[in-house]
Amino acid sequence: MRLLPLLSATLLLSLSGLHAESTLTLTNVHNCCKGCEKGITAAVTKVSGATAAIDKTSVVITAADEATAKKAAASLVEGGYFGTGAEAPAIADAKVKSATVSGVHLCCGKCVTAAEKAVKSVSGVSSHNAEKGAKSFTVEGDFSTAALQKALLGAGFSGSIK
Repeated sequence: MRLLPLLSATLLLSLSGLHAESTLTLTNVHNCCKGCEKGITAAVTKVSGATAAIDKTSVVITAADEATAKKAAASLVEGGYFGTGAEAPAIADAKVKSATVSGVHLCCGKCVTAAEKAVKSVSGVSSHNAEKGAKSFTVEGDFSTAALQKALLGAGFSGSIK
């Protein structure tokens, strides 16, 4: 008779120790230097209970549940990074002559070069003034804001375009 309560208690304790840890893998994330890695880590771990395993172009976010993992991915996007598997910020497409891009992670010359390559790939862009450490930069020409966002996201960056 004593065995049944003991087995029930053991089973209950075993099940209560289980939790459904969730992982979310983002690929094609811009990560060219230690500054980027620090920025990625800071953005993900800003969300309580989330961690990031980072390699050259991917970030594996681990959290207690799926909602927390998605919140950490959103924090990464807010931090100026982007990866396939994250939700892209909404943008209203417009044909413009100038746009201000803010929030893109530009910690070093390699970041600027990567952002520059993405910006210059957009049809109609004639110039930009992105530089190391800038919180925002201006893009000039005759181009689509959606095309600009697509190019930045494809290079592993996120930012606000206005």
